[in-house]
Amino acid sequence: MRLPRFLSLLLAALVGCSSLFAAGFRLAAPISDHMVLQREKPVAVWGWADAGESVTVAFAGQSKSATADADGKWTLKLDALSASAESRSLIVTGKDGHKVEVKDVLVGEVWLGSGQSNMAMTVQSSNNFDAEKAAAKYPLIRHYRETSTHSAGPSAEGKGLWQACTPENVGGFSAALYFFGRELHKELGVPVGLINTSVGGTQIESWVSAETQSSDPETRVNFEAQMKYYLAFDEAKAPELFQKQTAIWKAAVAKAKANGTPFVTPAPKDPLAMRKLKGGPAGLFNGKVVNLVPYTLRGMLWYQGEGNAGAGAGLYHKQLSQLVTSWRTLWNDEVPFAWVQLPNYTSPGEGWPRVRESMMKTLELPKTGMAITIDLGDAKDIHPKNKQEVGRRLSLWALGTVYGKSVPAISGPLPAGSSISGNAITVSFKHTNGGLKSISGGALTGFQIAGEDKQWKTAEAKIIGETVVVSSADVAQPAAVRYAWKDWPEYSLANGAGLPASPFRTDDWPVPVAKK
Repeated sequence: MRLPRFLSLLLAALVGCSSLFAAGFRLAAPISDHMVLQREKPVAVWGWADAGESVTVAFAGQSKSATADADGKWTLKLDALSASAESRSLIVTGKDGHKVEVKDVLVGEVWLGSGQSNMAMTVQSSNNFDAEKAAAKYPLIRHYRETSTHSAGPSAEGKGLWQACTPENVGGFSAALYFFGRELHKELGVPVGLINTSVGGTQIESWVSAETQSSDPETRVNFEAQMKYYLAFDEAKAPELFQKQTAIWKAAVAKAKANGTPFVTPAPKDPLAMRKLKGGPAGLFNGKVVNLVPYTLRGMLWYQGEGNAGAGAGLYHKQLSQLVTSWRTLWNDEVPFAWVQLPNYTSPGEGWPRVRESMMKTLELPKTGMAITIDLGDAKDIHPKNKQEVGRRLSLWALGTVYGKSVPAISGPLPAGSSISGNAITVSFKHTNGGLKSISGGALTGFQIAGEDKQWKTAEAKIIGETVVVSSADVAQPAAVRYAWKDWPEYSLANGAGLPASPFRTDDWPVPVAKK
């Protein structure tokens, strides 16, 4: 099948773009002062020199050499290292006196975090910042913020800075990453490196390669439509359109206020500003992910989905699967990968439940996990401030699965099957550690049941062992159950560790699409 001309030109640019940089003796941006190297795995070090130049890297008693290729790039791997809190230098030397010293290098655990604004959200914007700032005396926790912008094609070089955790600079760290990393550091007793590459207001399409999206029938149409829109965007007309959208939004706010009804739809975003922030589809993958390869990692974390909770929510399962698989392929390493399920929030339609469902379905991929946060949201703020608990729940998964530690639970309850008997549906669960329970101690709420007529009725739900039996006097022949299936749902079910159950449904019936 022939690709559209604009897409053929784009993919051609992707192939050739990686070699378009000036030669010179230098290291990749993440290979810099205060970095943390991954323990117990061969460690990648890379940079650029003159074509054919021999480069030697010395660290921790090792000395490895590589030769720069025709484009000037060289890559080598140090043998696996043991964890070390000793501040040491990594020395890189070449010909004619070329030499770079990377200072204050530690060895421990390294995790990459990405996504949109809730991953980018800083510690200073989270709960209890004054107390967190005063307590942030963790010099062995290091944070790297990738500061490059989007790119039309894969960009081999990026920008960024490693910082050690101190009260003075912790405020600028990714909150979700920091609170996750702090738990790991406390439990493992080793240095922790956190690589933050995230941009607010972005859709997942920005973070997956053009080739991946365009080569899959399920995502090709969406990718091509977004690319056409991006290429046809008229910057001259954008301000007028933004003014009209803002006026409509303000009128809706005023009407809701006059009627005494809540209105939480966010104000429209300036399309010019967003264009500059994220570029076109695959723009952030090209500009803020490719340049981090092949930095050696233990795992990856993802906090995004708000930007896809509209008309395209039904595609998110495929897109998240693409992201996980393609990033692992990019690193040539099937690293553990976890994400944060969208929390409770007030948003029209069923887009948020659909994205939550997609996230749960993607757990079918190996070595994946999910922090359920249906109880941590804010009805009026898309950026809930309790990132401490988000980080803790991610850390429970990592400590329990990646590191083999004993933890109360690695997840909240997840549905594991259902059966119909008479007028009731029994739903079984996994991750019931300590037994299923009602969060409030009272009756379970948030369950709905329907027959083949698809008329949903509030249901009675009872815990029996590791199952929940759901029924309603209004539904004699039930066909399906839903739990917490709303943007801002009732929720009531947890396990013995106090972790909430994921929202779910047992049907696959069509759901309404939110209108913009």
